[in-house]
Amino acid sequence: MKNTILVLLFILTLNTSFSQKIDKSKKELNAGSTSSSSSSSSSSSSRSSSSSDDFGLVGLLAEGFLYVGFYSTIGDYRNEDHLYNSLSKYPYFDGESGNFVSNSDSIQSKNKMRFDIENHFLYINNTSFGNHIKAKIRPFQYFYLQADYRELIEKNIFTNQYDNLSIFQFNFAYDRIRFKKFNFGWTLGATYIGNEVNKAGISYGLNADVFAFKNISFNGAFQLSKINGLSVNSFEFRGKYHKKNYFFSAGYEHLKIASPSYNFITIGAGIYF
Repeated sequence: MKNTILVLLFILTLNTSFSQKIDKSKKELNAGSTSSSSSSSSSSSSRSSSSSDDFGLVGLLAEGFLYVGFYSTIGDYRNEDHLYNSLSKYPYFDGESGNFVSNSDSIQSKNKMRFDIENHFLYINNTSFGNHIKAKIRPFQYFYLQADYRELIEKNIFTNQYDNLSIFQFNFAYDRIRFKKFNFGWTLGATYIGNEVNKAGISYGLNADVFAFKNISFNGAFQLSKINGLSVNSFEFRGKYHKKNYFFSAGYEHLKIASPSYNFITIGAGIYF
C-alpha cells in the first residue's frame, strides 16, 4: 500500500510539473535573457584598435566569402539545370515526380502556381495536445511563402483549466536543390508568440523532402529563432502517403520554447490546389 501511494504521488508530481510547461515558457519569454553584453562590447573595441590595415587581402577574402555564400544559398543558374525544373501539379501526379518536374518531361506536366495546405494534430497525452496548420503559396518554382500556426493546449488536472500558447511563423522559402525525387532549401522570416507574451523575433531554418517510394515521401524541417533573447526552436519529421492531390501523414514534432521542451506525435492530412 505504501509503495502504491508513493507511485501515485510520483505520477501526480510529473503531471503537475508538466502542466506548468506553457506557463513557464510564457514567464521566461516575458522575463527575457539576463546575459550581459558588456564583455563583448569591450572585446570588440579592443579588436578594432588592433585591426590590420591590409585592406587588399580583406577585400579579396570578402569577395571569396560572398561568392561561396551566394553559390551555397542561391546556386549557379548558368551550370545547374535542376534550378530550372518546373513546379509539379502535386507530388506523384505522374507516379514518380515530387515537388518538381524535369524540364525534359512533357510540357503538360508543368505547373505555374500551386497552393499547399496541411493540418496536423499534436498529441502527448490527454492533458497536453495541440494543432499545427501549415500553408505554402508557390507562385512558381523559384521560391515560395510559408505560414505556420501552432496552438498548444495544456490542462491542469487539479484546476481543470486550460492554458494556451499560440505560435505564428511567416517565412520566405527557397529550394536550393530541385530534383524530381529530392528537394532541399532554407527559410528566412519571423516568429511571433501571442497570448500573454506578444513578442516576435527573426527565424531561419532548413527543410527537405525525399520522395523515396511510390506515393510515399518523407519531410524534415527545423527552424531556429530568438525571442527576447531566448530560443524558440522547432523540429518536425513526418512520412506522407499521397493519393491524387491530397495526402495523409504521421510523424513527430519537437518544440523548445525558452527552457521547456515539448515532444509531440502527429497525425494529419493535406491537399494541393
